[in-house]
Amino acid sequence: MADEEAMPGVEGPLVAVTFQKNPHQKQKYLESEPKALGVTQIALSVFHISSVIVILTNSMSMLVEELPHIIGSVLVIIAGSLAITAQNLHLPTLKACLGMQVVACVASVSNLIFSVSYMGGHNYGCWEYNDVNHTGHYKTCLSVTDSAEHYFAELVLIHTALIAISVTLAAYCCKVVNCCSPGPRMPVITVQVPPAQQ
Repeated sequence: MADEEAMPGVEGPLVAVTFQKNPHQKQKYLESEPKALGVTQIALSVFHISSVIVILTNSMSMLVEELPHIIGSVLVIIAGSLAITAQNLHLPTLKACLGMQVVACVASVSNLIFSVSYMGGHNYGCWEYNDVNHTGHYKTCLSVTDSAEHYFAELVLIHTALIAISVTLAAYCCKVVNCCSPGPRMPVITVQVPPAQQ
């Protein structure tokens, strides 16, 4: 090796392998289709908020019970908006998107738990009408209760979809931000051609 360095005209090894950061690593985020997923997050959250408003206007619940649902859905809307904005691949926006997707995932899980508990736990007092004089009211009450259970089952599906979307976007953000592991490096092979002899 020392003899090689002492030879005139030879400046270094003929083949050198170095590792460099992948300059296109940020493009990985675009593979997740952030615009489509962000718009889906926003649309499902707006639907959930409108559902909560329907529940409140029909006196099927109280505002105190539904306020965490509304706050959770607003957080998911913010996360969806950041997912769309992060398409510009600006690193601070991608970091903010990652943080909000984690928050959105937690909010969706809590909304899912509330919806599951409402599915089987709501009793609209149908037993009050279970006598000969109120047979029509009793049947109507049972019908409303059955409809409400289907309604809450639909909300469970929506929150499950929102959890999946949040986890997907957070995973792609994590790949770009490299918060979990050091950034991947790609090998670069450099071949030095010796000068032509004259």
